[in-house]
Amino acid sequence: MTPTHAPAGHPSIPPAKTGILIANLGTPDGYDYWSMRRYLNQFLSDKRVIDIPNWKWQPLLQGIILTKRPFSSGKNYKLIWNEELNESPLLTITKAQTEALRARAHAEWGDQVMVEFCMRYGNPSTQEVLERMVAAGCRRIVFLPLYPQYAGATSATANDELFRALMKQTWQPAVRTVEPYVNRPDYIKALAGSVRRALNGEVPKKLVASYHGMPKRYLMQGDPYHCQCQKTSRLLKEELGWPDGIIDTTFQSVFGREEWLRPYTVEHVAELARQGHTEIAVISPAFASDCIETLEEINGEIRESFEEAGGHEFTYIPCLNEDPAHIEVMLNVVRDNIAGWVR
Repeated sequence: MTPTHAPAGHPSIPPAKTGILIANLGTPDGYDYWSMRRYLNQFLSDKRVIDIPNWKWQPLLQGIILTKRPFSSGKNYKLIWNEELNESPLLTITKAQTEALRARAHAEWGDQVMVEFCMRYGNPSTQEVLERMVAAGCRRIVFLPLYPQYAGATSATANDELFRALMKQTWQPAVRTVEPYVNRPDYIKALAGSVRRALNGEVPKKLVASYHGMPKRYLMQGDPYHCQCQKTSRLLKEELGWPDGIIDTTFQSVFGREEWLRPYTVEHVAELARQGHTEIAVISPAFASDCIETLEEINGEIRESFEEAGGHEFTYIPCLNEDPAHIEVMLNVVRDNIAGWVR
């Protein structure tokens, strides 16, 4: 529409609204070599993920890693690929989460809000979605990276990408970035509910809470991720009413030669089996959506490590995904951050 009192020829301006933009990690467009190479190149070139100087890292990345790894990663993605929709499970789930959140947000705020999602790596890109939201009239945006625990390699890099996209806007919207929701009671209750359902209310002898790993060096530099993961496990134990010693906090997806946060999940589950814990459950509280790290790594490599060491029963508890309790958490987080922007 043309603004009131605007001179003749003034460009049309859409009615102002508030945007809700959720961000997930990302996904390749396919599991073929070139799709995997593009995705891995973007992911592994991120300084928040790999902070080795370019002169040392890029020759290794471009000359060796990106020559071989797209083949092995592609095979793993093929095992879990949603062939019906020709997309990764992460994309399928993020779409479902967005649709559910959109329905709840529109029921509460009507056409005052616009709900979209973007990916830090791959498509739809943060820049592409931000441009679409601005063009649709979003003058204010609540930005929600789907990471309960803060880490430089997750929450911060998602914010970085948003800020880079904002730099290209002639008319920048106001933006509120959401803080970690690690200790929100509704998030902890949603996690506990998923555990109770998966285990039929029974208390296991061991529940392994497996979080994505990071170099130990990042912790020593001040990244709060490790502490927030420990807090999640503690709060989950308290919400479930379980005694100490049942939940073990571990870290997966180790990459490279330096020491990462320990214990490593793949080693820990094998040690549990050798100690006689032949029945365990595993949950991944750091992931808002099931993805390659949960559907293939946990249910593949980590399960195999447990079984090869003598384990018999391995129960994987899915991520919260589009569970109504999870959507309620997301909506509550948005409510807290959208205050004063909508009626």
